[in-house]
Order: sequence, then C-alpha cells, then structure tokens
Amino acid sequence: MTFALAGMLSGVWVTRMPALKDTFGLGAGTVGLVLLVWGVAAIAAMQGLRALIARTGSRKVLRYSTPATAVSFALLGLAPNFGALLAAVAVFGMAFGLTDVSMNAQGSVVERAARRPEMNRMHAGWCVGAMSGGLLGAATAALGLSFGAAVLVVGVLALPLALALSGTYLPDPPASAETAAGRGRLPGVVYLIGAIAFLAFMAEGAVADWSGLLLHDDLGATQAVAALAYPAFEAAMLLSRLVGDRARTLLGSRALLTGAGAGTFLGMLVVLLAPNVPLALAGFFLTGLMVSVIVPTMISLAGTAAPGQSAASVAQVGAMGYGGLLLGPVVIGGIAEGTSVHTGLAIVLALSVAIVVGVRRVPTGATADIARERDLQPV
Repeated sequence: MTFALAGMLSGVWVTRMPALKDTFGLGAGTVGLVLLVWGVAAIAAMQGLRALIARTGSRKVLRYSTPATAVSFALLGLAPNFGALLAAVAVFGMAFGLTDVSMNAQGSVVERAARRPEMNRMHAGWCVGAMSGGLLGAATAALGLSFGAAVLVVGVLALPLALALSGTYLPDPPASAETAAGRGRLPGVVYLIGAIAFLAFMAEGAVADWSGLLLHDDLGATQAVAALAYPAFEAAMLLSRLVGDRARTLLGSRALLTGAGAGTFLGMLVVLLAPNVPLALAGFFLTGLMVSVIVPTMISLAGTAAPGQSAASVAQVGAMGYGGLLLGPVVIGGIAEGTSVHTGLAIVLALSVAIVVGVRRVPTGATADIARERDLQPV
C-alpha cells in the first residue's frame, strides 16, 4: 500500500505535466528545470538517509516521511507563481525521496522475513498506484481541472491513508549492527548495481516524464489522450512485475536483466518510429513490459549484496538511481528545446544498450542465485 500510495502521487504528477506547462507558460527546457529541482531535492534527502536509516531503521522513517509526502504534494497546488512552485517542488522532492528509499529498504526487510523474492511484486503495487494516479490525472484533465486543483485534492485525500499505514511496517534488524554497518565502506558491487539502477531509472523517468508531451506536441494528441501514455506504460509494468520474481527464480538475475534491457530497446524503437498515437501507445506498453523488472531486481540485489549493510546498500543504490531521474529530464529537456521531445527520447535506446553491457559486468555471485530462497536469510 505504501508503494501504491507513492505511485499514485507520481502518476498524477507526471500526467498533469502538460497542464503545469500551460499554467505557468513554461517551455520544454523549463519543465526540465522543474523536474531537476525535484530530483536534486530527492537526492539531497537520500544522501543523508544512509546514516539516518542505519540509526533509526526504515520503519521509523516511513512513519514520518509518508504523511509528509502527501502534505507536500498538496502544497504544490497552492503555489501562486513559478518561484513558489520551485520551492514547493523542492519540499515535495525531499519528502518523496525519503519515502521512496525507505520503503525499498523496508521491502528488503520483508524479503528476508519471507525468505523469497518479493521486490517485483512490491513494485507492482507502485504500478497499481501509478496507473490509478495516471487515470485520475487523465480524468481531471478531461474535466478541465487545473494543475493546482488536481494536486491539491489528491494530496489531501492521500494523507489519511499515509497516516493509517504508519503502524503496519516490520521491525528492522538490530539497530546496533545496522548502525555500525551504515558507517562502513560498501563493497564495489553495490556501486556497480547502483550504476545499472541509474541507467534504468533514467529510462523509466524519460518515458514517465515525457511520454505525454511526445503524444501531445509531436503527434497532436489532446491533453486527455496524451495523459493515457503513462497509465498504459504502468499497466505493462504491473503485468510484468507480477511475474518478475518467478521469472527471476527460473532464469537467474543476469538472464532476466539482459533480456529486459534488449526488450526496452525494441519497445522504444517502436515508439520513435510510430507514425500515429495508437502505435506509439503500443510501443510505450512494450517498453513498460521490458524495463519494469530492472529497478526492483537491482534494489533486491542491493539488499543482499553486502551482508549486515542492507539498509545502507539500498539507500546508496536508491540515491544513485535517482541520479538517473535527475539527469534524464535535464538531458531530454535540453534536446527537446532545440529539436523535439521525439528526438530527446531517443536517448532511451542508448540507455538500453548500456544496461545490457553493464549487467554482463556484474559478478555472477551477485546476480545468479540470490533469488533462491536459501540465499535470503530471515530477519
């Protein structure tokens, strides 16, 4: 439910990007600046989380960060001008970053308690929320609601659920062990996993943040139709993540990740060559099917790559991954400003190739067998 709640807020946020652009009279490059502020704030919060989560654990962080995320999302709707919007986006980014990385650390706790892979299914919860938020965003666009009205209402409605979830989390490993580990040096494989997560997050973010604008600006879709690109993408991610843990157990992490990277390349190629909106939507759907398993699998790998340092490893990989979300909008926005969103999204092809190459460099012991129950130790 925490993953779903965060996904819902994200879904509304990205599907109303065209409305945000129109409300404040922004160009593609300035939209990229807004997303940059969000990403910088999220990463700044995550950088401090490695030590914080080692001291207090993911459960305590989530109890505060999840309600704070809902409140800060609502505040976006009250911004009277562009300067105030940037300040509100920074606050939202910090709260969202804390929630995201701590819920993934909590997910690692759940995996070890269950003694089986669960991360893909937890991220499927994100997809359910993102689809709901995407459809909600499309509905608010069809009803003619402004960006401010949409995010204010959704944030207020999300707050009671965030408060209700605060008492449901599992206890973290003993604080003394995690605190000592959180201050130590992480093994190199964690940073390699983080680099692959960086590439995958960048690819996901590119589609999430710019798919609607591609359909609207380059293919002439209405705002309501353009808003459907993101829920279609998330629907595909949901279907894939529901079976991702099983596929990982059967195929092994390396084979699964290699196939996902290659499939992401093919899906985005369909999008970029599509002459009309329906075919582009089909391409986004295929891309979602393929790219969806990469991030949760890398986060799961991070949770077991450094024994005794699970929370710190997840926090490090999360911070590196969000660097991809930070860089992606800036790069694509810059390219789109001088050319088109269509041209900017071509970067996803290069990212897909880099993921396939990167996975081959990950040591076999860190990818091949940790999906099996015997390698996931109980808390």
